[in-house]
Amino acid sequence: MIGLFLKERRAWILFFLFLQVWLNVLFFIDNGLSNVSILYVNIMNFLLFFLFMIWRYARETKQLKAICEQPINEELLSPFQRKYIAHFQKQYRELEEAFHQMKIEMLEQQDEMLAWVHEMKSPMTAMKLIVEQVEPYALREKIEKEWVRLYLLLDQKLHETRLSTIEKDNRLEKVCLETVVHQQIKDFRSWCMEKGIGVETKNLKQTVTTDAKWLGFIIRQIFSNAVKYSHENSEIHIFTTRDQEGHLLLHIQDFGVGIRAEDMPRIFQRSYTGTIGRETAAATGMGLYLAKESAEKLGLAIHAESQVGAGTTFTIRFPIENRYIQSYGM
Repeated sequence: MIGLFLKERRAWILFFLFLQVWLNVLFFIDNGLSNVSILYVNIMNFLLFFLFMIWRYARETKQLKAICEQPINEELLSPFQRKYIAHFQKQYRELEEAFHQMKIEMLEQQDEMLAWVHEMKSPMTAMKLIVEQVEPYALREKIEKEWVRLYLLLDQKLHETRLSTIEKDNRLEKVCLETVVHQQIKDFRSWCMEKGIGVETKNLKQTVTTDAKWLGFIIRQIFSNAVKYSHENSEIHIFTTRDQEGHLLLHIQDFGVGIRAEDMPRIFQRSYTGTIGRETAAATGMGLYLAKESAEKLGLAIHAESQVGAGTTFTIRFPIENRYIQSYGM
C-alpha cells in the first residue's frame, strides 16, 4: 500500500525536491541569506513534508478502505474523486445494459434454434417411415445411412443448445448400460451394415445412476466416431471393466485409422477436426466436444487412447457415487 501511495504522489515528491534544490541555490548565491542556517531550514522543510505525507497517507488509505469495504460515502471523497466515481458508474451502467441486451438476444436465438430443431423432428420422423418402405433393400440401406447422418447433426445442434441448461434438463435414475448401448447400436445399424462393421458387446449388464438421455447422447457421439473412422469389415467392441478404485469404466474400442499423437491433446476441443477429419467433409469437430462437456456436467470423465492404423479406445468413467446425488442428498 505504501509503495502504491508513493507512486501515486510521485509528482508531489519531485516538486518538493525541486523546491529544496532551488532554495539551497538561493541560499548559496544570495549574500542576504548568509546568516540563515541552511541545515535548519532543510531539516524543518523535510520534517514538515514528511508529516504532511503521513497525514495524506492515513487519509487516503481510509478513503480507499471505505470504498472497497462498504457503500461509497461521498463525504469522504474529494471533488475529483466524486467526478471519477460518477464517470465509472455511468460506464458500468452502459456496459450492464449492453450485456443484458446481448443476453436477451442470445436467449432469443437459443429459443429459435430449439424451435427449429423441434420443427425438423416431424419431417425427419416422416422420412424415416417412408425410407422403411423403399425397395430394393440396398437402396434403402444407403438412404438410411444418410438419414442417420442428418439425424446426428440435428441431434448435436439440439444438445448443444441445451448444454448450458443441462442441470434443469436432466433426471437422475438407475440406468442399465446394456439398454442404452443397444439402442445406439440399433440406430446405427444401416451405417454399420453398409461398412460391414460388426459390434461385439460384453459385460454391459451394469447399472449406473445418471441421466439416460444425456448418457445416450454421449455414447452416440463416441460410437458414431468409431463407425465413421473404422475400416470396412472390421469390428467395434463395447465392454465394461473396473479400475483399482472401483469406478465402472465403459470402453468403446474400434480398429480403424486411429488418431495421430499430435492430435490427441486437442480432440475434445470445439470444432477441432484433426488431421484425419480434414480429409472428409463430414467431420464437424463438435461430437467429441459436446460429449466431453456433457460428461463433465454429469460427473463423468472421458479419455481416449489411440494408435495410428490400429484404432482408438474411448473410456467413460462413472463415479462411485454421482456428485449430483451427493449435492442433493438423493
